[in-house]
Amino acid sequence: MSFAALGLTPSLVRAVADSGYAAPTEIQIAAIPAILKGTDVLAAAPTGTGKTAAFALPILQMAIKSTPSARSPHALILVPTRELAAQVGEVLRSFARSMTEQLKIVVAAGGVSINPQMLALRGQTHIVVATPGRLLDLSDHNAVQLSEVHTLVLDEADRLLDLGFADELNRIVSMLPAKRQNLLFSATFPASVQALTEQLLHDPCVIKNEPAASSTPAITQRSIMVDKEARTPLLRHLLKTEQWPRVLVFVATQYSTEHIADKLRRNHITAAALHGELSQGARNKALAEFKSSQLQVLVATDLAGRGIDIEDLPAVVNYDLPRSADDYIHRIGRTGRAGATGTVVSFVSASTEAHFRLIEKRQNFRIQREQITGFEPSEVTLNPIDKSGGIKGKRKSKKDKLREAAQASAEGDAVLDSKPLKQQSGFVWPARPARTDSKLD
Repeated sequence: MSFAALGLTPSLVRAVADSGYAAPTEIQIAAIPAILKGTDVLAAAPTGTGKTAAFALPILQMAIKSTPSARSPHALILVPTRELAAQVGEVLRSFARSMTEQLKIVVAAGGVSINPQMLALRGQTHIVVATPGRLLDLSDHNAVQLSEVHTLVLDEADRLLDLGFADELNRIVSMLPAKRQNLLFSATFPASVQALTEQLLHDPCVIKNEPAASSTPAITQRSIMVDKEARTPLLRHLLKTEQWPRVLVFVATQYSTEHIADKLRRNHITAAALHGELSQGARNKALAEFKSSQLQVLVATDLAGRGIDIEDLPAVVNYDLPRSADDYIHRIGRTGRAGATGTVVSFVSASTEAHFRLIEKRQNFRIQREQITGFEPSEVTLNPIDKSGGIKGKRKSKKDKLREAAQASAEGDAVLDSKPLKQQSGFVWPARPARTDSKLD
């Protein structure tokens, strides 16, 4: 099927061709006609399926026919992160540059001065792409009004809710006209998204884009058992032996991004950190250098798990495991895009084995554990989870040893006193000794 057959104008069809799109994807075939008809849309859209163009193209076409009033855009696209705002804005502008009609598109996100965005919103604006917090700031400054928005798009709706934007979304929706078109795109549909769907959408066209087996990304998933303190040396070893030209490394904290990137640079590996506390300029610089292969390693928090499109990224490393199974899927979706192959490596220790098994269970897969010569863990968990919820490992944990010692001591005292051992209601098992070192490797 061609883009022209989906109802797009000749101007947009030319713009699509100029942007290098040969044929529409499955989600574009399903979504574009529905959006052009004015129907609400609920789309399950995994990463790499062409979802941005699926809503960008019909919104551009509808904006051509609109005459927005000052400060109130025709279409509003809400996204969870600055990076995704910039990416969606660039997709819209790339199409708009090839169109004969002139459309004004404004991207508004935090991390930079609000003044240029306020100036950009003066006069007629057809499309606004924004993060919720910055949009509310602009509204408070009376730089934008939402009373005449025709189409609302929530892109990465699950992530919007994960990042705590529920209150902001409620405020924004209250400023929108009651009669409008709503488009909700989400890679996953937890209960919070389902509740939002029921509240927001009216008789929606439901699209579930599940790629066929032949189009499933060719991603090799690996899990390597390693002690926590040996993860950075193992990462350096893999960079050398696997010879990945670029690697996106996910960690749990902002401090870890800087700490690990610094350790890699000390070992003559070009690396940079990416996290939410960086200025927008620093984030843009790190991404640009990584995309242009000036950096071999980008160490990031889950900020980079959504909305960052990096072409030909060969590998992703889960230095720290994600908090949820959904985040795991979003992380690995950074590689194996557009028909390319990719590799995902997860570092698993005895203390995180149970969590990784939960991720496997939720996603219905099982990855064989590996051990790398020279990096064998001192403690390995191999057996299934027991009924009490604990993990029975090959070797006893420190906590188990402390419990056994306490039990043996109590039994010894009972024998010496020639009294039966009684369970004391106030007894508490000795806690695992707190770590005194704060060093992260």
